[in-house]
Amino acid sequence: MPPHPQMALVQALLVRALVARFWDEPYAGPLVRWGTELHDRFLLPWWVQADIADVVDDLREHGHAFEHEWLEPFLAFRFPRIGVVHVDGITLELRDAIEPWHVLAEELGAGTSRYVDSSLERLQVRVDGLTATRHAVTCNGILVPLTPTATPGTFVAGVRFRAWQPPSALHPTIGVHAPLVFDVVDQWSGRSLGGCTYHVVHPGGRSYETFPVNANEAEARRASRFSAGGHTPGPIEPVDHRRDGEYPRTLDLRRVPAPARPARAQTP
Repeated sequence: MPPHPQMALVQALLVRALVARFWDEPYAGPLVRWGTELHDRFLLPWWVQADIADVVDDLREHGHAFEHEWLEPFLAFRFPRIGVVHVDGITLELRDAIEPWHVLAEELGAGTSRYVDSSLERLQVRVDGLTATRHAVTCNGILVPLTPTATPGTFVAGVRFRAWQPPSALHPTIGVHAPLVFDVVDQWSGRSLGGCTYHVVHPGGRSYETFPVNANEAEARRASRFSAGGHTPGPIEPVDHRRDGEYPRTLDLRRVPAPARPARAQTP
């Protein structure tokens, strides 16, 4: 639901404009079967914004004076910016994306409803000014599958990760991937030029006991979870796990094998 009455009015106006558009000229073209692109592409704010822009252009072509700027608050509300860092002429932006949560099966207990696995989150990585043959972006040492866009020099990808470990989850053996460390890697020198770190919770491990008193405190809490630093020092060898043909734009950290733990020495 929109958080403000003005946004609710714009939402109602969009629905009425669509009804009027299709009432005069019903859509008779073939439907597109997107398949896995619904999860791989249209859960990221870059392509959601492009899709909404096409809808607005179609309304304007059919005589409905609808403006693109009217829907910008919806995008900013649903896909808030996490943080931006500038590294050697390259801009790296992190933004929240959509992640569907699965309803689990019935479990023994006194609950009246089934659990929802809300431990997975997704964010969008946008890079501007990147040279594809030289630079790469990694998340926790794993190559991010950057996809070129219609804008030259702009690449976008999604990162899916486990944010916290609930008592009941879809994959209980997969641990938490946060914090996420992003590096802009110069593949010619084999070193990280810089990067940023994203924490799902307070970076100091604190647990807030009260709700924020106003929007400014809530914004300060979100801002403290992003740090324009913490990149990987020294030589770096990115690991390539881009083998998923169904989701070429998404790095799913659940599919990355966990690093092997050293064997524990036996005491005599």
